[in-house]
Amino acid sequence: MQAEILENLKRAVLEYDSKGAASWARKAAEEKIDPIKALDTLTEAIRAVGDGFARGELWLPDLVGAADAMQSATPILEEEIKKIGAKRESVATVVAGTVFGDIHNIGKSMVCTLLTADGFEVIDLGVDVETERFVEAIKKYKPGILAMSALLTMFTSEQKKVIEALKKEGIRDKVKIMVGGGAVNEESARRVGADGYAPTAPEAVKLARRLVGKQRKEK
Repeated sequence: MQAEILENLKRAVLEYDSKGAASWARKAAEEKIDPIKALDTLTEAIRAVGDGFARGELWLPDLVGAADAMQSATPILEEEIKKIGAKRESVATVVAGTVFGDIHNIGKSMVCTLLTADGFEVIDLGVDVETERFVEAIKKYKPGILAMSALLTMFTSEQKKVIEALKKEGIRDKVKIMVGGGAVNEESARRVGADGYAPTAPEAVKLARRLVGKQRKEK
């Protein structure tokens, strides 16, 4: 029964079936399957999709579909983990958000999903995040990484504004900063003072691991 449930949970992500993923996650909880093992199954599936995207074998809609499916199942399993008092080993904590004035969510959401799947603890502040909220989150959660997204060029100045605010607070050197989004490239990342830039969600995960000095060992 356990093997069947976990296989169906994995298949739901690979087939971009959000309802199915949530249903099988609930089934895993009902059958008292180790929620960490179930979450690892989701991780395996989303990583396969991410790797396929990186190789050019899959496309953005595939990545979005798989991420949506995983997001529908993950909260159910995370709640079970809390209930049993277990703790999943974390690579590092990431505070993420789309900058003030920008309400685009898809890219940021995919990055958060893939980071979570890869073992990071992600604090997603959402979209249209003001500078003060970013600063408060850095003080509160003390993350290893701050990830900021901006889809339009006019909003890249907000990324710089956040970085300058962190400098004024004396905590810029306490966190690595990565930026991304349609408006961002290597040049603009350097201009705003970020530590790194990634053009896609899978590349963002690799960048995050480089920034915290914990590369994933490929099988």
